Amino acid sequence: MQPPRIIICRLLVLRPSKSPSTARLFTRNTNVASRVRPQIPFLSVPLARNHQFRYLTTERKRWLAYEVYLGVKYTIYIWAIIGISIAGYWSIQQEWLERRYPTPHEWGFLTRLRFRLARWAPDRTDLEQIDWVLTGNYVKNVVERLEDASIEGAGLQDLTDGGVWIDGVGKSGYDVTAKTEPWRRGYYESLMLCAKAAEHLDDQVVDKTRHVVFPANQVMGPSNPNPQPIPAGSPSAPREEDCERAFEPPETYYIRILTTRGFSSKQKLDAALEYGSWLDFKGLPDASEKIYEWALSLATENLLPAAPLYDPQSYVLLDDAHQPSENLLKTLTALATHKARSGDVSSALPILISVLRARRSLPQSQPKSTRPASDESEETHSSPWTFRNIISTARRLVSPPPYPPPPDDGEAPPIRDAGELCEEAGLHLYIGEILYSSHTKGSGSPSEREDGLAWTREAVDLAEEQLHRLARSDNTTTAATNNKSSRDSDDFAAKKICRECLVSGLDNWQRMVARLAREEREHETEKQQQNASGAGSSWWGVSLWGEGKSADATAGGRWTAEENVVRERMRRAQELLEEAEAPKSGGIRSLVYA
Repeated sequence: MQPPRIIICRLLVLRPSKSPSTARLFTRNTNVASRVRPQIPFLSVPLARNHQFRYLTTERKRWLAYEVYLGVKYTIYIWAIIGISIAGYWSIQQEWLERRYPTPHEWGFLTRLRFRLARWAPDRTDLEQIDWVLTGNYVKNVVERLEDASIEGAGLQDLTDGGVWIDGVGKSGYDVTAKTEPWRRGYYESLMLCAKAAEHLDDQVVDKTRHVVFPANQVMGPSNPNPQPIPAGSPSAPREEDCERAFEPPETYYIRILTTRGFSSKQKLDAALEYGSWLDFKGLPDASEKIYEWALSLATENLLPAAPLYDPQSYVLLDDAHQPSENLLKTLTALATHKARSGDVSSALPILISVLRARRSLPQSQPKSTRPASDESEETHSSPWTFRNIISTARRLVSPPPYPPPPDDGEAPPIRDAGELCEEAGLHLYIGEILYSSHTKGSGSPSEREDGLAWTREAVDLAEEQLHRLARSDNTTTAATNNKSSRDSDDFAAKKICRECLVSGLDNWQRMVARLAREEREHETEKQQQNASGAGSSWWGVSLWGEGKSADATAGGRWTAEENVVRERMRRAQELLEEAEAPKSGGIRSLVYA
């Protein structure tokens, strides 16, 4: 038997507590820690305010890592495709530019790249106007690289020790005889493009603080008290003290070409004619005539010591001149137009007529030798997937295009082909304009206006006929690709001359006829007024015969009818000009045929 003391202690221990704090709870999520009995996890009831989950499980970690991997992979793929597409487009564009504007292979990559872009900028059709600032910057950088001995100008020498400095012009040319012909030709083309950009930027200034180019008439300063307004959206007008010339004057580059040793006579001649035309535009006839005489000496320097083929006083070709050279004919034509612009019509007209007579006496172009019909049919009907065509196509795609051969030096007499006939049309146009304008200025007879109009009509007919002939030759030779590349440049130059002559001729014809028609209508109106005033107050002449006279005046006369003819010719010529400007493509077969 246990003692009472022990029994009482056991009862106190086993007796449940009546206090609320000692409630017996069999849940784990209780705030009161029970020390009486252990908690059973699978019997516990979770409470809403105490969620406890494993958000980042092993499976979820693997899924997130895979999603990140896919995102990075596809991002790299997309940017790689975009980069490769841009690089491919740029490469194809540069290949196309290299074939259209060839560059010497000995030049560096950057020099060739900038030269192609500079030559392409004036010919772009996707821009509203030519960006001559960008063109000038590109080609000026090309010239600087070519004249730098550490880049492209190794072997370039000054004419004298230290070079020659010309006041108001700048440094003279170099001695480029040690360079190859492609290098010299590319250098010449760069200088000529610089001169052309300088002509278009002659009236432009650059703000040194903002590096923005403005026309000189928009500058605010003492020399321009009434500046032109700035177009909407353009930067504010610059101040005169912050401005300088946007480009060097054109004579800087023309004189550099004329004083460079190593350029051909034809290259210097073309530069002299361009320089003389620029001086005429600037209103300097005396200086321009000196340059034209310089060009004339360049055109005849290979004929010395023989007697000249023209009269040194009047510059008219002699009757016994036997087939003058292309350089001489071109220079005399430019000299005659200069005299006509200066008002010396009596001297210009005989020169142009003598040049036209000489061009008409040139030998006719000989038909190009062709292969037998059997060979042509065999070549035309052969499959493009022959081994020879595939190898030649791969070679053309992989190897760089060859640099074109040097052009004609102009020392030989030209051949009377399509290009020469277009030159004749241009001479007709000059003569017609001179004859018509001589009466307008009061120095000629009224019949000279009709003579000038007749010369202009003949120029339009000749230019239109040659354009039709060139278009037909293109259509007949579209499928034939052999020996076609050698004719592309000649046909393109002939088309350009004929197109310019046709557009100018139609414009002159329209202006001439419009003036004659207006004078005709004014004369008819004055005649009607005189008849009406002579009739006095008699109502017979007004009521019975007045309507008939007004109807005759409304119908128009000879020049009104010709005005309608000119409109029809302009509409028809517009279709021809659009057809001539449309690019011709040989299709996919042109890529695979040798």
